Amino acid sequence: MCRTGLRGASTRTTDRFMDTDVPESMGCGNWDIMAAVGLVDTVERRFWAWQTSTDWWDRIVLQVWDDSRWLRNVRMRTATFLELCELLSPALKRRNTKMRAALTVEKQVAIALWKLAIPDCYQSVRNQFGVGKSTVGASVIQVARAVTDVLLSRVVTLGNVQVILDGFAAMGLLNCGGAIDGTHIPILGPDHLANQNINRKGCFSMVLQALVDHKGRFTNINVRWPGKVHDARIFRNSGLFEQLQEGTYFPDQKITIGDVEMPIVILGGPFTKQPHCTVQLCGVGMQLPAY
Repeated sequence: MCRTGLRGASTRTTDRFMDTDVPESMGCGNWDIMAAVGLVDTVERRFWAWQTSTDWWDRIVLQVWDDSRWLRNVRMRTATFLELCELLSPALKRRNTKMRAALTVEKQVAIALWKLAIPDCYQSVRNQFGVGKSTVGASVIQVARAVTDVLLSRVVTLGNVQVILDGFAAMGLLNCGGAIDGTHIPILGPDHLANQNINRKGCFSMVLQALVDHKGRFTNINVRWPGKVHDARIFRNSGLFEQLQEGTYFPDQKITIGDVEMPIVILGGPFTKQPHCTVQLCGVGMQLPAY
């Protein structure tokens, strides 16, 4: 970094070297060398970083908040938050340096959850947690990556199929292994091919396709398609559809309705324009009448 506090804007040096001209095209590195040998004057930095306060996080959140406040602000209880921090700790823990102490895992996760739960600007989150705006952005990205790398395969999974079948059966849906639908995640309009991300409501979005069990828990997700793409196309090009077609996602478990054997099915939305429900689009290769 170029030294600040040069005496004047001219290219003349100090009185000791009055006859020495300094070329105006000299780079930062040369200025550093000249400062080191005393050809130019320098001044000390007045501060290393802007003064911030972490009192709200350290004293109020960690010591005063009860579960109701945690649920209202970050959508989870204290115990769940601490469990999440423990699971993500190997991916997020940083070492302290001689310059400053590293952010704790708890604070990184809290910053990310706060930004995701409350659509607030980086400046506002920065003021809440007493960190820089760039730190807020980095924490959100790092926590999101850690969740993807560490937790995604552990949390978004099929689990016990029989429990799911029994759960749907209690609702009157026999041999049902899940319910599938898509939702639009709002995004900022990209500079490249922005029209591809405009959905039918005229907003920029990415599509999340999700399969859930009888309790609404995600068992399979797909997030990569722009908002303009129809649900049917997304489903047909998903890994879930391929596994269903191959018969590898669910066990080969059938029930008989009348004289028809029905394998495990999934309950879907309008994946076709036909006036009946085509279960083949759900990967089981048969057709049921509309209800």
